[in-house]
Amino acid sequence: MKKYSCLFAFALCFFTAARAQNLTANYKQAVVGVNVVNPMRASIANQNATLQQLHSAGVHVIRCGITADAKGIDYAKRAAGQGIKIQLIVSAQYSPGAPSRAYDPVNFPQMWGGHPLSSADVNLSKAYYQSLFDQLDANNIQLTAIEFGNEINWAAFNPEFPIPGEGKILSLNDLYNDPEGKQIAKGFLQYIKVMRVLKEVRDHSKLNHNTPIILAGMVSAQDGAKLYNNKKEDMVSLPATIKFLQTNGIDSLVDAYGIHSYPSGDQPGNAAADAKRAARFNSVEIAGCRTAGSKTGKPGWVTEWGFNNTDMNCPADDSNRTLLVKEMMNVFAKAAAQGRLVGVTYFAWDSDPWSKKPDAYSLYRCGNLLPSGVEALKPIRLGSK
Repeated sequence: MKKYSCLFAFALCFFTAARAQNLTANYKQAVVGVNVVNPMRASIANQNATLQQLHSAGVHVIRCGITADAKGIDYAKRAAGQGIKIQLIVSAQYSPGAPSRAYDPVNFPQMWGGHPLSSADVNLSKAYYQSLFDQLDANNIQLTAIEFGNEINWAAFNPEFPIPGEGKILSLNDLYNDPEGKQIAKGFLQYIKVMRVLKEVRDHSKLNHNTPIILAGMVSAQDGAKLYNNKKEDMVSLPATIKFLQTNGIDSLVDAYGIHSYPSGDQPGNAAADAKRAARFNSVEIAGCRTAGSKTGKPGWVTEWGFNNTDMNCPADDSNRTLLVKEMMNVFAKAAAQGRLVGVTYFAWDSDPWSKKPDAYSLYRCGNLLPSGVEALKPIRLGSK
């Protein structure tokens, strides 16, 4: 739950809706990658420089959004020229005049404005996706994955949530009975309708008909926990979100659940602290994830994860973060060996092009990939225990 903008990863283009049940049997490596932050905001020269950095580091896939026009397609083509595929984030489309929640930079600077999910236009969204996939086909661009939406169970990225809200993490019961929860549930139902047309368009794509679809990377809010601050920036718990979407048919539309994980960075190298992070990951983040082909759920794909490093010196002291990343990669490896985790995508390679200072989560600084970045990009074996 870090990232306050749209974002992206390293991997293989794998597991399809038609062959999802064979994913863990057919592929030896999980997706391991890195987000690249808002590349369309950068100049062409800076885009190319970043792509060259990624290529030099052996990254083959990046998670990001692109515009569905000549500029976005050109970026994807230049990435492909460096041997890099895109794990693409796509959004719903809205009609002119759709209701919106205003951005309040003074009181809620990290809660972005925009349209509530319940007002998403299914027909406009389908037309947008059709245009995008037609352009990808015409330019011979194959994606690694398609991720619909971002952190839809949190006020920051889902304007269905009122600001301020009730000051709590909403439960499954709240989605059916609480006034705020029932409105958020309407947005979730509309999300499923738009997801259905996205899958329909994907299914008829020439090149990307087998590209896996990922449920929007979700904040790993725990049932019964307290909010991280007192500003009433509400969330729906991760298990409640998954259960509600499952009940309403999401498993027939997606290949994996997108999950965001930002573990505590306390006591790197301490066995007890490491065990606590592992327990949190297994009991919350992937508690609802199952092996591919399961009748009761989908595998998890951690589309964002990371630890910050606030040392902005060149070179930075990256020793503590490197320990943390090593430990967390071991946690991921165990889940992947069970077949319950099929991808991990570090946040982030770089900083937002509009940012005035380096992002503390960034892996590439001072012209180099930091040691924690080397660890975050190591392969993870995929199993089916």
